[in-house]
Amino acid sequence: MNAVESYIVRLSAWAPGIGSSDEWDEWALGKRDITPGVKGPEILFTDPLFRRRLSQISKMTIQVIHDLLPVGEGAKIVFLSFGGEICRQFQINKMLIKENTLSPAAFSLSVYNAPVALATMALGLKGGYTALFPGKDAFSDGLIAAEAALFSGAADELIFVYADEEIPPEYECFSRECPTPAAFALLLSRVSLPLSIPLLPLKRDDDTPLDFLKRLLLGREIHVSP
Repeated sequence: MNAVESYIVRLSAWAPGIGSSDEWDEWALGKRDITPGVKGPEILFTDPLFRRRLSQISKMTIQVIHDLLPVGEGAKIVFLSFGGEICRQFQINKMLIKENTLSPAAFSLSVYNAPVALATMALGLKGGYTALFPGKDAFSDGLIAAEAALFSGAADELIFVYADEEIPPEYECFSRECPTPAAFALLLSRVSLPLSIPLLPLKRDDDTPLDFLKRLLLGREIHVSP
């Protein structure tokens, strides 16, 4: 497989405290910080009843995929997260301990693939998705999996999404490096299009997701979609 045949066509991103392409550029230059504590983007383009119960990670995932639209019919999604719906899982654990019972509705929104599944529902995407847990320090493995799906020939375009939410304070003592709440999405293509950039030269095995995003932005060859 010749990796230069894989291109980043568009990039979108969302994080607490950063609301525009210019602010993302400032973040990449170290002039602006991501500020934890915000529940998530407003996603006002969705139905109020639908978004009422969504978590931070689900809202971020929906937002960054929405900002890549339109995409080709049948575009598939590869979703990657190190924590998934960790806040909802924490609430379920507390419910089990205190009440010895479990709400089916709460459980259905707590599973690992919930953010990307909800995004396909919110945006009417029918190309299917894959949810990957990459393991520690294996973000690049997720990109490799996305490329493999792209080169399978099922479609000329594919959406790669990374998202992690702010973890509950109770978990901080168990994690030396808590993920920063943020999400970004890449529209990948097998075809070089105007303003697209090759994917492989931008990958390194030691990258964290935000290191990868920062290098994309510092390259000045691509910017976050408004």
